[in-house]
Amino acid sequence: MAGGGIAGRLYRGDVSINFVRRQRTWYAISGLILVISVIALLTRGLNFSLEFKGGSSFTFPATSSANQNAISRVVTNAGGGDATIQYVSGTLHQWTVQTGTLSNTVTQGVASALEKAFNIAQSNMSVQIVGPTWGSQITQKAVEALIIFLVVIVIYLSIAFEWRMAVAAFIALLHDILITIGVYSLTGFSVSPTSVIGLLTILGYSLYDTVVVFDKVRENTAGILTTQRSTYSDAANLALNQTLVRSMNTSLTALLPVASILFVGAGLLGAGTLKDLALVLFVGMLSGTYSSIFIATPVLADLKERDPRYRDLAVKVSRRAAGGRAAQRAASATGDDTADTEAASGTAPATVTTVTLPGGSSRPQDQDTDTDETPEQDAGDGVAVSAAARSDTPPRAVTRQQRVTGGTQRRPGANKKKRR
Repeated sequence: MAGGGIAGRLYRGDVSINFVRRQRTWYAISGLILVISVIALLTRGLNFSLEFKGGSSFTFPATSSANQNAISRVVTNAGGGDATIQYVSGTLHQWTVQTGTLSNTVTQGVASALEKAFNIAQSNMSVQIVGPTWGSQITQKAVEALIIFLVVIVIYLSIAFEWRMAVAAFIALLHDILITIGVYSLTGFSVSPTSVIGLLTILGYSLYDTVVVFDKVRENTAGILTTQRSTYSDAANLALNQTLVRSMNTSLTALLPVASILFVGAGLLGAGTLKDLALVLFVGMLSGTYSSIFIATPVLADLKERDPRYRDLAVKVSRRAAGGRAAQRAASATGDDTADTEAASGTAPATVTTVTLPGGSSRPQDQDTDTDETPEQDAGDGVAVSAAARSDTPPRAVTRQQRVTGGTQRRPGANKKKRR
């Protein structure tokens, strides 16, 4: 990760995408998707396969005279009631008819009616009967497996990491489950035992990606309360950026073959077990990648920032950052004011020369920069300085009057000789 590419720059923090601080945006997007999923689930429901709801299934090859209306009419007249009819395209080209729970006599009558109406050989007619008891057992076992999976995951994360990480991962998993179920409800795809297996698989995949990010978060936040170098949210966001490229590469690598199975398999091979498995894997992997980046880590940061210790840490870091910015602004403003003053006055700064005094000592002398003085006034200034240089005592300040008269004011009797 020491390279100069985008991966190395993200890892070092040279380039950073602020995922954690924009959590409200991600929550709003996820909330909208979840609302659509829940509405679809309440209004449309799920299309459970025969293994879950029980009933009879009739599968036979497609013929020129068979169509959906004709098949429905034959099944109803034979006592099969309302039926779900699907045409399977691809290499098989066959019809699948699913009815409710029927007795053995009625089931045989429906099969015979279909064979006679569409000239189908008895050997080409496949009949499957699933009792309601077996279907309810499958449903119960699927729910139990999902609950056990979630409980074990929460316990493991609480032991390996901490309870806040376990809660964040649990919320991300529920997010993935609801979105996947909503997609099944919107598309009308059949929910089969294969779909449940695929759902458990993608939950494990989503959890794996989340654990990788959480492990980096734990590494970045170790000792953060002592060093106080950054807030918990900033350290978590850095960890998210450091693992971003890896998460994207892993997700794309996993999604490409699944997408091939879903689209190529559904288009060429027709509906079946392969398509049921591929759909749940594709939707779940997309949702899992999204939740591990945009949901799990921001939720974790929100939970940690509620802790008084990390809340105080955020305040200290914010104050220190604000003080540094204020000092920089003050220094910049002072430099600008000085430059503006010098430019506006148009005068050069005063220079200092050194006058050598008797005994080898030296005294600094201000260079006269007054431009409005006469030559006589400048000469007076020189006399005052010379007198001060010859005296061992410090010179008296030159007054304005002395500057005007051209020298020091004489005292009375100063030039009279003393009488012996």
